[in-house]
Amino acid sequence: MGLGGLATITVGMTTESIQPATPAARTAGVAPATNAHREDTQGPVMAHSPPVFLRIPTINVETGLTSLGLNPDRSVEVPTDFGQAGWYRGGPSPGEQGPAAILGHIDSHDGPAVFYRLDQLRPNDPILVTRADGTTATFRVDALGQHPKDAFPTERVYGPTQHAALRLITCGGRFDTATRSYDDNIVVYAHLVPPE
Repeated sequence: MGLGGLATITVGMTTESIQPATPAARTAGVAPATNAHREDTQGPVMAHSPPVFLRIPTINVETGLTSLGLNPDRSVEVPTDFGQAGWYRGGPSPGEQGPAAILGHIDSHDGPAVFYRLDQLRPNDPILVTRADGTTATFRVDALGQHPKDAFPTERVYGPTQHAALRLITCGGRFDTATRSYDDNIVVYAHLVPPE
């Protein structure tokens, strides 16, 4: 098993790397820029409210969410609990315009972690995020990407959007026993849908 299946996104995670959020981050260790509100918003959006719980029925994920900031080296903190995911609070909250990012480990020394089955999600699968204000932001999966860490699509993952977007991020691909790191990142791309 891997050592946590996340690593250093600079924005990156523990001993494996989820990759930088900006091209400069590869060398300078900068965090992703936050999305400023834009007038050309498309689709529903919600006011800011920190997320507290994540539910992904298709893969039986139910987890509280920790708040993740930046380490001193400007890399994103990772959840300390392998069974719990975390929201990067330097970006939009789920439901706000822009790409909200939730990160979780794929595995641990003891077995599967919270995002172990993330690569099984398919387009239109629902993702529900309960927010601190009591509302639920419901997202639908658009796509799933598996990206080599040395060719991470920074702009696609963290770049500005005209809608409320969600990115679920973990590690994947081949596990390199020498470096104790996965070769790739798994990214789920999703969009906010109107409440039913």
